[in-house]
Amino acid sequence: MAGPASGSGPVVLLVEDDDGDALLVTELLEDAAVVVELRRSRSVEEAVAELGRGDVDCLLVDLGLPDAVGLTAVERLRSQGATSPDPPALVVLTGHTGTDQGVRAVAAGADDYLVKGETDPSLLARSLRYALQRREAAAQQRALFRSEIRAEETSRLERALLPKPVVADEHVSVMVGYLPGRDGLLGGDFFDTVQRADGTILSVVGDVAGHGPDEAALGATLRTAWRTLVVTDTSPDDVLPLLERVLLTERAGPEIFVTLCQVVVAADRSWAEVYLAGHPAPLLLTGHVGDVACTVLEPTARGRALGIPVGGEWHAQRVELSGPFSVVLYTDGLVEAEVAPEAAGTPPSRGVPRLGVPGLLRVLREELEGEFPDIVSRVLRRVRELHGGPLSDDAALLMVGWTGRPDILGTRSSTLADSVEWAR
Repeated sequence: MAGPASGSGPVVLLVEDDDGDALLVTELLEDAAVVVELRRSRSVEEAVAELGRGDVDCLLVDLGLPDAVGLTAVERLRSQGATSPDPPALVVLTGHTGTDQGVRAVAAGADDYLVKGETDPSLLARSLRYALQRREAAAQQRALFRSEIRAEETSRLERALLPKPVVADEHVSVMVGYLPGRDGLLGGDFFDTVQRADGTILSVVGDVAGHGPDEAALGATLRTAWRTLVVTDTSPDDVLPLLERVLLTERAGPEIFVTLCQVVVAADRSWAEVYLAGHPAPLLLTGHVGDVACTVLEPTARGRALGIPVGGEWHAQRVELSGPFSVVLYTDGLVEAEVAPEAAGTPPSRGVPRLGVPGLLRVLREELEGEFPDIVSRVLRRVRELHGGPLSDDAALLMVGWTGRPDILGTRSSTLADSVEWAR
């Protein structure tokens, strides 16, 4: 096997001013057939400079250095190593035969200690191996901790995008679902539902262009702004223009835009008004459970997306309602899911077929044959199955409706489809 100076294996920095002791360490490593790249520094200052390169895996440090007294070398080198994303292991070499100084060195941050006159090749090799293993374990622990922190931050953002609906009418159903895309990054999908004091219910689904933490944060900001406008009794006609002003202030660049669908349900549940800002039109369910008609609401008043620098306003499209109903709002992550040709809503003109609005309508009709309360979760799962795994983009789904009967209460549900649960 190659010797310690072969240039392969872990990088071990020997901090030793005595040439004889340095030669002894080199021979011990060669006798143990340890494959490392051995470097040498003669002082703490030289070792600090070497650590600045960022590729040292382990330090072998003599406690009798010219510019360090006692454990000063351990403390300085451990402090310097801590500035690296992956701090090196540290093994102390001491000429004292007692254990006191070695124990104090470990207490000061060393991974192990060796007595020069009592060290043989196998003992040195074992000490280095254990120190490097502890370093690797510590690195894995740090990576796990960072991963958990990122997951917690992601969860916090997702919860901001999945607020608890503020609806007092117990005969109104509000079912929401959010399905993250396969890359693990958050998208800018957002939605919310709020009931005003007069009984009017407003719902929104929006989609920030782009994908990632910045877009997710912007989506959360816009959702908060939308709820603020609604609870302060801002006229529905004024909500979108004011929300666009927030977008123009908060977005990272002029290329960022937002598509949005806002639905206003009258206090007597006899009509709904739909506002479209470059967003897919909602679906409409009418009738009682077991006999539900599911149709696409054909838009007659579609407006531009928020943040697009062209003229145009947003106008409401009124839909008359009679009896129980549900309005289904969604983001394009659902309808853009790639599926097999037989599952596509319409024949593709080119490329991979996508589910499309007709395909989503068909999925919804099929799932309406089951229990109504968990229909959002089932629709998300079904689209994911047709896609063959996690969707390429985030998908949001919101169903808000009215039971139409005083003896039937509405359903409330929230589905945050995280990758762990949906991988089962």
